Amino acid sequence: MPNFANKTTGCTDEAPGWNSRIKTLTRVLMGILLLALLHNPIQAFSVTIPTTASVTLTWDPSTSPAVTGYRVHYGATSGQYTDNVTVGNIATGTVPGLTSGLTYYFAVTSFDANGLESDFSNGISYTVPGGSSTLQVGMTSSRQMNLTVTGQVGRIYDILATQDFTTWNVIGTVTMEVSGSLGFTDTNAASYPSRFYRTQERP
Repeated sequence: MPNFANKTTGCTDEAPGWNSRIKTLTRVLMGILLLALLHNPIQAFSVTIPTTASVTLTWDPSTSPAVTGYRVHYGATSGQYTDNVTVGNIATGTVPGLTSGLTYYFAVTSFDANGLESDFSNGISYTVPGGSSTLQVGMTSSRQMNLTVTGQVGRIYDILATQDFTTWNVIGTVTMEVSGSLGFTDTNAASYPSRFYRTQERP
């Protein structure tokens, strides 16, 4: 049986100093990459964190004894229902996973044991309270951070900062105007080796 350990050792002996040269080259390349990153920092990025909610609907039950269940249809456009939730033979149903700030349209159908489904009921709409906000961050040459907050008109958003993702401090507050976007400058950013941001909508 061949001894692969001996063969590996022999190969290493034939190229003394090879590992040290590789390590030196790696350190040089990492230094070049770090220098390039320092001279070409990312100027801006944005994160959108939508929140979700659920809504419970009730309706008048069908008088037909053939009905075995109901299906709640919903979508973001009136009369166009792209999703549905099937419930039993009860006149209530909960639709989960709705995005805050969006308006949804609902209609209900009944079905029998053979899967035959009725026409849509009359429709109803519902706007989920709240809404997602977006925070875009850009750094100036003096290391000040320009923050752009987008969100729902009339909503109040706190801007928070942290160095450790444990303690968050409110550094500013904006009330969203008709444009749906407002700017804020963190003039203290240069005082910290690193700083991270998020927004939080006030209740």
